[in-house]
Amino acid sequence: MQPGLPIESAFPKSRRSLQAQVVWGSRLVTVGGDAPVRVQSMTNTDTVDAIGTAIQVKELALAGSEMVRITVNTPEAAEAVPHIREQLDRMGIDVPLIGDFHYNGHRLLTDYPACAEALSKYRINPGNVGKGDKRDTQFGQMIEAAMRWDKPVRIGVNWGSLDQELLTSLMNDNSARAAPWDAKQVMYEALITSAIESAELAEKMGMSRSQIILSCKVSGVQDLISVYRGLAKRSDHVLHLGLTEAGMGTKGTVASATALSILLQEGIGDTIRVSLTPQPGEARTQEVVIAAEILQALGLRTFVPSVTACPGCGRTTSTTFQELTKQIDDFLRAQMPVWRKQYPGVEGLKVAVMGCIVNGPGESKHADIGISLPGSGEAPAAPVFIDGEKRLTLRGDNISQQFQVIVQNYIEKRFGTKTAIEVV
Repeated sequence: MQPGLPIESAFPKSRRSLQAQVVWGSRLVTVGGDAPVRVQSMTNTDTVDAIGTAIQVKELALAGSEMVRITVNTPEAAEAVPHIREQLDRMGIDVPLIGDFHYNGHRLLTDYPACAEALSKYRINPGNVGKGDKRDTQFGQMIEAAMRWDKPVRIGVNWGSLDQELLTSLMNDNSARAAPWDAKQVMYEALITSAIESAELAEKMGMSRSQIILSCKVSGVQDLISVYRGLAKRSDHVLHLGLTEAGMGTKGTVASATALSILLQEGIGDTIRVSLTPQPGEARTQEVVIAAEILQALGLRTFVPSVTACPGCGRTTSTTFQELTKQIDDFLRAQMPVWRKQYPGVEGLKVAVMGCIVNGPGESKHADIGISLPGSGEAPAAPVFIDGEKRLTLRGDNISQQFQVIVQNYIEKRFGTKTAIEVV
């Protein structure tokens, strides 16, 4: 038999962007270069409500968001920003805050220096900084504020608010081509050109290239992939990824995971956000969870212990394995804000909760700790595997509770120094 072709590594390509730094006090978040891909999110509170906004920022940070963007759209919002920072500091939340500016950012950053200082980064939309002669002047005022306070900026182009003068100019140029591009290609070029030309203008004003982050957000998966492939070929700036309006629920989750995963696999992207519309009553933190899951699924980051579980079939008529899987997953996620400091490395833990004998023992052996629950018609016994070896078998009506204690014991023994709990 002839040997097959060499198997190419499926691990994502390394990124080749510059490196920028986002700082708040002693908290320094490095983005780009060899730094991990960072997770961002954004509040949906009224920024004027300093307490409510600070609480939501805290929730997002504890869920794993490494930078949080807030809307700064009015003088009242600008005045509230330092108070939000103070509230976060009192709560021990040192996550950097990003100010999201449109239309009047030049005035707010100039008239409210305490706001400009309290923020860790400014987001500037070149399509919304002004028209005609005012555009470069007002954009320049925002860059001057960033340099004055030594803040990085994200020049964030959005196809819903694209510079219409630039788009019209490019469309006119295109109509004169011997073989004109289609309208979508012109749109792509307008997005990329807007971002790069704005960055070049900021650099001409004296801003360091490493302090400029670019994004070109659109709503379509294929559009996003095309735009960022083009942007990455023409720029070595740090790049922020995200569908501008991913949507709600399954649609938003799948669209974001698809687009971001393809680009990240190609080594494109340094920070990400999942712009998910929350389901009614759903926590804002869901977008953070999804972003982290994308990075973890690709093997780029590890945020929380992974729980492997079977989908269930006719062999698993009992709901016990489903209930235990959810209990363990919820338990691990709830504990992570504390465990990150208490048990270094715990985020790499692998747990398996399986529902029958077919794949249960095998999957459990591959995990750090796993359990194979009895399926339909199987003996009411649940073997537990620890570090690849069968260690004990659980029986009775409180298998779930016993296994949770075993997981807790394992974590404390492997990742910490605390006394383990007695298995009951």
